[in-house]
Amino acid sequence: MKISTKGRYGTRVMLELANNWGKGPIQLKGVAKNQQLSLNYIEHLVAPLVSAGLVKTARGSSGGIWLAKPPNEIKVSEIICLFEGSSAPVECVNDPGVCRRSDFCATRDIWADVKKAVDGVLGSVTLEDLVKKQKHKAQSGSLMYQI
Repeated sequence: MKISTKGRYGTRVMLELANNWGKGPIQLKGVAKNQQLSLNYIEHLVAPLVSAGLVKTARGSSGGIWLAKPPNEIKVSEIICLFEGSSAPVECVNDPGVCRRSDFCATRDIWADVKKAVDGVLGSVTLEDLVKKQKHKAQSGSLMYQI
């Protein structure tokens, strides 16, 4: 499975919001600056995040964007699934009906195992876990900027 720019950047936007959890709305230009991403690109990511109930927004001078629920309640799998769809490497894993060989295809079992492994990893990590990991990396000096 290859994660697209939308999936990667969407996860970084959510991580930035998690880093600022409890501080109120964050302006998108601040998210763009801190994550070194294009503001224009981030703006395209917001609507799906709002529709999925992962973030909330407010307009105005004190407006911005914030997480709709605590970072420990948002799994990375929710973000990746939103932007990437299923993690299945082949279509027949999700829909056996697309291939007449699905019932007896040994390779389909491998692809199903790949999906299960990816879903297991992404489903076991929350935004809170990523915040802790990023803070640890910042403290150990492995980030170019500090949080």
